[in-house]
Amino acid sequence: MYFATGRAAIATFAVALAVAVGLLAAPPAAAQFATRTGVVAGPVSEIRVEGTQRIAPETVRAYVTVQPGAQVDAEEIDRSLKALFGTGLFADVVIRQEGGALIVRVVENPIVNRIAFEGNRRLKDENLTNELTIKPRTVFTRARVQADVKRLQDIYRASGRFAATVEPKIIQLPQNRVDVVFEIDEGQVTGVQRINFVGNRSFADGTLREQIQTRESRWFRFLSNDDVYDPDRLSFDRELLRKYYLSAGYADFRIVSAIAELSPDRAGFYVTFTIEEGERYRFGKIDVVSQLRDLKKEQMVDLVTTKEGNWYDANRVEASVSALSDFAGTAGYAFAEVRPRVTRDRDARTVSIVYEVQDGPRVFVERINIVGNSRTTDKVIRREMQLSEGDAFSTAKLRRSRDRIRGLQFFERVEVTNVPGEAPDRTVLNVEVQEKSTGDLSFGIGFSSSDNVLLDASIRERNLLGQGKDLKIGGTLSRRRNQVDLSFTDPYFLDMDMAAGFDIFRQKRDLQREAGYDFIATGFVVRNGYRLGEYVDQSLRYTLRNDDITNLAFGVSPLVQDAAGSVLQSSVGHTTLFDWRDDRVDPTDGYFLRIGNDVAGLGGEAKFLRSTASTGFFYPITPEYVASLILSGGHITALSGDRVRLQNRFSLGGDDFRGFRTQGVGPRDGATGGALGGNLFYTGSAELSFPTGLPKEFGLRGVLFSDVGTLTSFDRPPAGRPGATARVDDSGSLRASVGIGALWRSPFGPVRVSYAKAVVKEEYDRTEAFRFGVGTRF
Repeated sequence: MYFATGRAAIATFAVALAVAVGLLAAPPAAAQFATRTGVVAGPVSEIRVEGTQRIAPETVRAYVTVQPGAQVDAEEIDRSLKALFGTGLFADVVIRQEGGALIVRVVENPIVNRIAFEGNRRLKDENLTNELTIKPRTVFTRARVQADVKRLQDIYRASGRFAATVEPKIIQLPQNRVDVVFEIDEGQVTGVQRINFVGNRSFADGTLREQIQTRESRWFRFLSNDDVYDPDRLSFDRELLRKYYLSAGYADFRIVSAIAELSPDRAGFYVTFTIEEGERYRFGKIDVVSQLRDLKKEQMVDLVTTKEGNWYDANRVEASVSALSDFAGTAGYAFAEVRPRVTRDRDARTVSIVYEVQDGPRVFVERINIVGNSRTTDKVIRREMQLSEGDAFSTAKLRRSRDRIRGLQFFERVEVTNVPGEAPDRTVLNVEVQEKSTGDLSFGIGFSSSDNVLLDASIRERNLLGQGKDLKIGGTLSRRRNQVDLSFTDPYFLDMDMAAGFDIFRQKRDLQREAGYDFIATGFVVRNGYRLGEYVDQSLRYTLRNDDITNLAFGVSPLVQDAAGSVLQSSVGHTTLFDWRDDRVDPTDGYFLRIGNDVAGLGGEAKFLRSTASTGFFYPITPEYVASLILSGGHITALSGDRVRLQNRFSLGGDDFRGFRTQGVGPRDGATGGALGGNLFYTGSAELSFPTGLPKEFGLRGVLFSDVGTLTSFDRPPAGRPGATARVDDSGSLRASVGIGALWRSPFGPVRVSYAKAVVKEEYDRTEAFRFGVGTRF
């Protein structure tokens, strides 16, 4: 027993001694690392590469920092491993040492054979593929796949689908290849369930919701995406709110936060704007100080739209700065700067402004760079620029250049910026555009009280061959009107700031109900137009047309029988337009004056002088209530002993005189009641446009109106011709109507409805109380 125990003790002591010796002789940390990786410090006689399939061994050796014959240690091996993994070519790398050979064993990443998508219905495969970093026949890495998953999720979120999920599936194939399949659950569109405002005292939530672009989700917004949550749109909404408050006098207004919270079920967002309105200010003292010798204060005071005592409005301050800048520029001070010096009196709640007009730094345009126009030629964009290389730089002209390019309607996006040039007094203008489709193939269907069911079709290219030219072919078919026309316009004829073009047309109208005949017009017009000033347009035209009165009804007026047949008209004319409206399509402020003359007799049978004029005034009583008054008139007289024929006379009624039928006002045959037209007319129309109380996006507005006017005077046939002694009803008295109507800019086209009562009329007039029209194009 004792002997055995002693032997055990001796054995235990020997083991402990061996362990102690091993610990004392242990290598440093780096040597330990090298040993674990299978590398022993010492010289390397060769580098052997194993496991490569597509990649040449020389490529692997190029990333190994150890060279044959050199000493190797753990630091070198670590650098080699990082270099090989950094290529992205390998899924695994092992380095070990066998004798004097350094063996590098690699496992190559697979090659992507194919990329597929499953479950995507809203976004096409090609659109998603363009956003991926991983492509077929490239090296597969999990990091790139995960990055692409996040990118696809971001794309769906940008389209309002925050509940979308993307799951990548990797399918292994022979020869170290893989298919990558992205399984997508698009989910539902994540709308905006509620928009809340916190801190608003002066304006109700509903009023503020009308000022922003984001809308709450409702069933009737199925044709709009404004009720889909978009972070970029939310940023835009912040700016819209700020502009609204600053234009209403709240100079201290600020937005504390704008937060969008996704509901727990991910079905929609709750958007909350937290605001501080501050106090409402009025304009205090307003003054203009000019440091430019030739510009006097008295010349510029009237250009300032900010008036003492009015509520503060940041838009009027900006408009005043623009007006003063433009005035200084036209006076020869291209580098003038207008700086509004603002003094705020919080106790009196006033904002006093001194507009300082001073000479700014002299900067010239070095060059203009245009990018993004893959189809539209540079010339089309450059001719809209108000600045050229070498011109004195002007921010006002830069702004107008941007607006003119946007006005072409050729581009989805237009950005015009300036950056410093190669010298301190030089600047470079960068014009960045994004093309959009400019071709239209449209079909339409509509209904009106005068034409009944109406079919319409046209094909149009507004940017023909990228040259900015406009070509349109169209046709209209209805029970009472058929028309086909071809139109071409070159907005910069011969590279001059002058538009030129032509129209070829054929029109047939059924006027059996009004006058007992059909009217057919065939011809063409050659025209050109140019600007006489910023607000003045001039157009010239030559017209050659054949007007035919045919298919006379039984018992038709002898005055119509006298006019039956064709009349060839060859005429020249002009129209001058003075236009200060804020919008030519839907004006709310400003006025216009239009004057036109036509002279016929340069060949053909018709010989007359026709003059027309119209003017209109628009005044916003409030931002929602707009009053307007439009006056118009015309007169036609025969030349060279001729008489004005039925084909050339004016007509009145229908859309241009509500409460009366088409051609319902004016001279009529006393026996048959047929309309004869007139040589003189004048009308006036007063309107008040108002909101209906429905959300703005409905596009529905009401209108109260009153129309007054008359149509009178006509040339009788000479003695012996039919109708020379016919009785004609023509009092020349004033007619008037009052009514109410509505205009709905619906997703299917404009819908117009009016109900009018003819309160002053003649017994032979033809009245019409209800008028309705709807049309759509698709």
